[in-house]
Amino acid sequence: MNINWNSKVLSSIQPVIDNLRYISIDFEKLSKESIKFAGYDFGIKQDSSLLDDVDSFIRKTMLINTLNFAFTDFETSTKYALKEDKSTLSDTDAMVHQINLAISNGVPILDGSFMAEISDEIFQNLFSANIPMPMIKEKVDVLNQTGKTLVKHYEGDWINFINDGPRKLYADGEGLIERLICNFSRFDDFSLFEDNKIYFLKLAQLAFWGLHRELSGLQLFHIEDMENMTAFADYILPVALEHLEITKYVPELKKQIQDGKLIQKDSIEEIELRATTIFVTAKMSEIINENRIDDEKILIPQLDFKLWTEYHGDEKPHHLTKTIMY
Repeated sequence: MNINWNSKVLSSIQPVIDNLRYISIDFEKLSKESIKFAGYDFGIKQDSSLLDDVDSFIRKTMLINTLNFAFTDFETSTKYALKEDKSTLSDTDAMVHQINLAISNGVPILDGSFMAEISDEIFQNLFSANIPMPMIKEKVDVLNQTGKTLVKHYEGDWINFINDGPRKLYADGEGLIERLICNFSRFDDFSLFEDNKIYFLKLAQLAFWGLHRELSGLQLFHIEDMENMTAFADYILPVALEHLEITKYVPELKKQIQDGKLIQKDSIEEIELRATTIFVTAKMSEIINENRIDDEKILIPQLDFKLWTEYHGDEKPHHLTKTIMY
């Protein structure tokens, strides 16, 4: 699988990469680590139980990514977490568990009408853990707005949105990502950098990667142009890339992260953290594929998932930014 450097996201970040101020990239280290990763197993396990109710899985995946942001307390740096069966689930994993619990208890949380009307109080009752859910008012607002759009245009159902166009990310305005960011503003994830619009589209891409990853092998949902997908620029991947010594921060930025100080949304520092994540993972994926046979070439999200899985439970500090986009 070739990397499409002309894709909407990858092409947009180039002005940032060409003018880095706070982060440097060690290309020699990048190459060495990529060659190591070329020998790893990137296999995707398919869950055949999804055959039982594909539509519910699609609705749940879209709901998860509507709410998939801010799971760390911005004052204490404590992660949202809960104990379940002698193990601890944190951030997204904790939320997904609670969504599944709500569904099993008959809460119509996947229905657009319910999303449109959910209150702070009901939301708090559904999502209760070691700390209050961070940015709870923003999460309720996002859910309300999303639900209202679903009701108004798609009869309250994500399935109608999915079926309203081709199974492509980009298709002259009719692709899945194009329609998603046009109709649902909470997914329109971009920043402005020196008059350039820098696209990240973290949750939009992650939602459709989740559907493609789990369902394509079962012949249930296949996206044709996955070469246009990038990494999902969030809090965790920058930690992984710095730990691997592929990226290096200037002392001021490193101290800001270590001290748990907020990095402002759309600041140069935040834009660089996200843009370097997307650029480096694309370069790594390119080198990995140069060192694998055709049948074993990977998509960028497969590398993202491997890095995220390894580092998301890590106690290393990550940057903190108040945003609904990741």
